[in-house]
Amino acid sequence: MVRRSVFDNGVRVVSETMPDVGSVSLGIWVENGSRYETRAQAGISHYLEHLFFKGTERRTAAQIAEEFEGVGGHFNAFTGKECTCYYAKVLAEHLPLAQDILSDILLRSRFEPEEIERERSVVIQEILQNEDTPDDFVHDLFSLQYWPEHPLSFPVCGRMETVESFTQKNFLDFIAERYRPNRLLIAATGKLEHDQIVEWAQAQFGGLQGVSEIPSGEPPEPNRSFQIIEKPLEQMHLCFGAPGISQVADDRFAAYLMNTALGGGMSSRLFQEVREKRGRAYSVYSFLSSYVDGGCLGIYAGTSPQWVAEVIGLIRDQLDALRREGLRPQELTRVKNQLKGNLLLGLETTDSRMNRIARNEIYMGEDMTPAEVARRIEATTNDEIIALARQILRSQDYAVTILGDLKGHHIDQSLLDG
Repeated sequence: MVRRSVFDNGVRVVSETMPDVGSVSLGIWVENGSRYETRAQAGISHYLEHLFFKGTERRTAAQIAEEFEGVGGHFNAFTGKECTCYYAKVLAEHLPLAQDILSDILLRSRFEPEEIERERSVVIQEILQNEDTPDDFVHDLFSLQYWPEHPLSFPVCGRMETVESFTQKNFLDFIAERYRPNRLLIAATGKLEHDQIVEWAQAQFGGLQGVSEIPSGEPPEPNRSFQIIEKPLEQMHLCFGAPGISQVADDRFAAYLMNTALGGGMSSRLFQEVREKRGRAYSVYSFLSSYVDGGCLGIYAGTSPQWVAEVIGLIRDQLDALRREGLRPQELTRVKNQLKGNLLLGLETTDSRMNRIARNEIYMGEDMTPAEVARRIEATTNDEIIALARQILRSQDYAVTILGDLKGHHIDQSLLDG
């Protein structure tokens, strides 16, 4: 059972006790991500995430790593479009150490100028590495074109020019503005007691003051586009997109099933049609990117220049089939079982369960049990899938980004119209 506590200053604590495991996963979540940055701030949330591990009033960066790894623990952080998380996974007996280090870095990091400069080059290398990884980079290029000028299109790592401009004052001002108690969520799962987590959190975070409003903004609107970005590569990397759904949409379970059937594994339609039957790609899959107020259904494929048009045509054929008839009865049963199996297997680790309860709190304000999720999956009908497909899979909202060297092959926007 998930338990929840809310402090007077707005800090929330959610936990799930798993008495039969030996570990604990603890995360401090901040409802702040790249979509809440201005263009001039692009990348500051991600850069700041790096800096929190670079030394506190009590520990150097090396000591933080040594203390975690000295007990066999794992620690890390990630920045997304709408939230940032600092987390640790340790044996239950070492939970007090994880609590002490995580609260230390969130409350007492020093942000020394020399560490800021040193980490600046690390973040720049991360940006360059992404640009040198075409199957990742094409997704960033697609977002910039599909949601032009919308903050959701900004790369999480930011741009070279913004990363190079940030000063110590920028980071301290950003923390003062965004890292307020009403945006903090502490999530923990494993061999623990809820009251133990609450007692620690109250002592460390209960005295924080201030309120930070999440910047309001318009939902992302799809931009029908077709762009080719020439780069000397052996493969063509393409990202095909259509509108998706939000994290809290009523039809999200229909979207999960449709996405799984379309490109969610080796038995999916795209994998079987594009790779297995025709040998036109090694990697092909679909994905859902969902946010608080919208999203995108995307498809990635890596193929050869002479097959780009054919692969786009095959993608279009599968989307058209979903609009016409949805999923076949046996297929619908299979993907329901696939989703439910993936859900239950994913809940065998404390870190995945910690992520689940945190995201439920952030997006829905309450916990949806695995049993309820499974029930909603099972209750979804093919008519609901067809209705969703006809709503979002429309050629006027399609977009394609292609990265690579076409080697003289001609393709154009007419491919989007079939």
